[in-house]
Amino acid sequence: MSSPSKRREMDLMKLMMSDYKVEMINDSMQEFYVEFNGPKESPYQGGVWKIRVELPDAYPYKSPSIGFVNKIYHPNVDEMSGSVCLDVINQTWSPMFDLVNVFEVFLPQLLLYPNPSDPLNGESAALMMRDRTAYEQRVKEYCEKYAKPEDIGGVKEENSSDEELSEDEYDSSDEAVAGQVDP
Repeated sequence: MSSPSKRREMDLMKLMMSDYKVEMINDSMQEFYVEFNGPKESPYQGGVWKIRVELPDAYPYKSPSIGFVNKIYHPNVDEMSGSVCLDVINQTWSPMFDLVNVFEVFLPQLLLYPNPSDPLNGESAALMMRDRTAYEQRVKEYCEKYAKPEDIGGVKEENSSDEELSEDEYDSSDEAVAGQVDP
């Protein structure tokens, strides 16, 4: 168990056996997605995010790289890339932690206690410091718009355009049929 690859396998299996849905990106066990629910009693409650995890070769001696795939409004998460401020995890990371800790401790703590003084999303940090109520409302709007269970089923843009095409096709075919029947 002393080798990093064995530890990586053990931690990944432990995560898979927990309540988290894990989807492998490739067979190397170094990149995968995890379904993550927003913490209860927070503005993120009800939100569901697809988290991309990359394990460095030196894992567990080096912390994993974590990123949100679907959008989240948070001072310490880059809105465009979804990457999480690495200092948040690196400052407290230890080989004693495992992947389950990331999803049961690190990410919930990040969402519950944002640090607006070290932002990746400056607009979010400024709003949080200026008007906490408006900030929490914006978080909830993002949850509604980008963090529903259907938003993590695949690449969001593709799902949205497919749904729109399907609706348009149904509308068009209904109108065509209705047009043919009336005369």
